Amino acid sequence: MRVVIVTESFPPDINGVAHCALQTARHLVRRGHSPLVIAPAVPDPAADADAPCPVVRVPSLPLPGYAQVRVALPSRRVAAALAAHRADLVHLAGPFVLGVRAMAAATRLGMPTVAVYQTDLAGYARTYVGAGEGTAWRRLRVVHAAADRTLAPSTAARRDLEAHGIERVRLWGRGVDTTRFHPARRDPALRRALAPGGELLVGYVGRLAPEKRVDLLAAADALPGVRLVVVGDGPSETALRARLPHARFLGRRTGADLARIFASLDVFAHTGPHETFGQTVQEAMASGLPVIAPAAGGPLDLVAHRRTGILVPPGDPHALREAVATLAAAPGLRAAYGRAGRAEVEGRTWEALGDELVGHYLEVLRERTAVAA
Repeated sequence: MRVVIVTESFPPDINGVAHCALQTARHLVRRGHSPLVIAPAVPDPAADADAPCPVVRVPSLPLPGYAQVRVALPSRRVAAALAAHRADLVHLAGPFVLGVRAMAAATRLGMPTVAVYQTDLAGYARTYVGAGEGTAWRRLRVVHAAADRTLAPSTAARRDLEAHGIERVRLWGRGVDTTRFHPARRDPALRRALAPGGELLVGYVGRLAPEKRVDLLAAADALPGVRLVVVGDGPSETALRARLPHARFLGRRTGADLARIFASLDVFAHTGPHETFGQTVQEAMASGLPVIAPAAGGPLDLVAHRRTGILVPPGDPHALREAVATLAAAPGLRAAYGRAGRAEVEGRTWEALGDELVGHYLEVLRERTAVAA
C-alpha cells in the first residue's frame, strides 16, 4: 500500500503529533508498505537523515512567540508529492494548516483520506487568546467532514468531535514502547543526584507552555520531602523556574535518557486539561509509576482512578497537592498503582496499534471500492 502521511509536525520536533507520525511511518515500512511523509521544513538540513522513509519538506515559518512550532506556508509541493507518490491513501496527522491543503489536494486527485485528530485546538485558542474556539472548530469541521474516516485518540475526543457535527469517527489510541519504558531502567545514581535527601521524586514530562498548566504543581513543590523534576522546554520555562523554586529542571530529554528518568521517578504528575490522549501518561505507566492526572480528555481512558493512579479535578492545585501527599505517605499504594499501570499498557505496543491503523486504512479502501462499484 502506498501511503502519504501529511503531518503538521515531524522529528526533530518533540510532541505527540510528530512522535505518532514517526511511529506510523516506521510501522508501515516494517509491514512492507511504502510511506512518504510531508511535513513543515525545519532549520536543520540533515533532520531527515534517519527517517524511515522519504520526507518532503514544505516551506514554513516559526509560530510567533513559540519558535519550536513551525507553520507550513502555501506550497505546490503538497499536491505534486501526492501525485508523484501515486498514493493509495492519504493519512492526515492533526490536520489544521498543512493538512487542510493536503485534504483539498487529495480530494481533487480522488484519493481516500484518513484524518487523525490529535490536538485540542479549540482548547488552545481558549488558553492563548481567550476566544476563537468557534473558529477552530469550523476549520476542523471542514477537513474532517471531507475525510473518509476520522480517528479519535480517546472517548472524550470522539465525544467532542461528534458533538461538533463530525461524522464517521472511530477510536484509535496510541502505542507505547514497553521495552524502552520499563521499571528496570530505574537508576539509583540518578535518584541520589536528584534527591540527595531521599525526597519523593514527582515528575512532569512535556512542553513547558501555558496550556500544559505546569504552574499547578506550585503547591506540591512546597510539600516537605517532595522534589519536583521537570523534563521539557518551551516558552513558559522562565516563569516556571520562578514559580517552582525547588524543582529540578532537566531540559529536553529523549530516547534511553528519558526512559531512565521516567523509571527513576516515584510519581508522575500530568497537569494539562486539554490532552486528547496523553502519551507521557502511557510512558509513565509503562515505567511502573503511579499517575496523577486531571479527570479530563485522554487521561480518563488511561488512568483507572484508585487502581493505576489518582484523577483530580482539572485546574485544581489543591487537589493535585493532596494527591501527591497521599501517594507520598503510602509507598505500598504507589507500588500497587505502578504494577497495575504497567500491566494495563503491556499490550499497547506500537506494533499492535500500527496493525489496527492499517486495518482502518483497508476498511476505508474497501468502502471506496464498494461505492465505486
